[in-house]
Amino acid sequence: MSIRAVVWDVDDTLFDYTTADREGMRAHLVAEGLMGRYGTAEQALDRWREITDRQWARFSAGEASFEGQRRDRVRVFLDAELSDAEADDWFQRYLAHYEAAWALFPDVLPVLDSLAGSHRHAVLSNSSLHVQDRKLRVLGVHDRFEAILCAAELGVSKPEAAAFLAACEALGLPPHQVAYVGDHPEIDGRGAADAGLLSVWIDRGTASAGADAPVGPHRIGTLAELPAILGSDTRFGAPSTFG
Repeated sequence: MSIRAVVWDVDDTLFDYTTADREGMRAHLVAEGLMGRYGTAEQALDRWREITDRQWARFSAGEASFEGQRRDRVRVFLDAELSDAEADDWFQRYLAHYEAAWALFPDVLPVLDSLAGSHRHAVLSNSSLHVQDRKLRVLGVHDRFEAILCAAELGVSKPEAAAFLAACEALGLPPHQVAYVGDHPEIDGRGAADAGLLSVWIDRGTASAGADAPVGPHRIGTLAELPAILGSDTRFGAPSTFG
């Protein structure tokens, strides 16, 4: 049966999170007078991402709230005992620099335009609705999606099948009529495939070094390849060169 809807990841799929994160952290370190503590912005960012991954794992496991994992990211990064208010203030200052670097990938609007008449669209993100709703509005694509679902509100996160099935339910479609597009080979790629969706892994080079390609998902290097995989009648794009 044909694919009727596409559910999208946001960060490093539609939105260039990696670049915004790097440039935002660099500007924030300079503004906070912290550059010397970490050697280089790249070293600081590596540390920040390592801490983020650990704290997000706690949130995914139900061991911390969304706000709590943010505060603990700051405390661990600064190696400081901070009140909730102090940690929130620091994180908000970081966000201001991070948001100044927000941008869509250049292949996003062309593919959304190409598929607008043939497929329905929604978002499923391992973040919070407060974060992603605002981000999609700022980036000018919020109205492209019928539904925006996030882990913080769902109470379940990718790669759990329940997260993907919740997106299908929001669209009123069975999994085999829904495609999922995301940048992480396991969380997005294998997770969506295991849940019964048509899984498409957009390999933007942001996955961990040495990560194996999961079995199941289609692998593409640009969203221009997506319409051909979906069987769209559009002439946009070309067959995947990844196989």
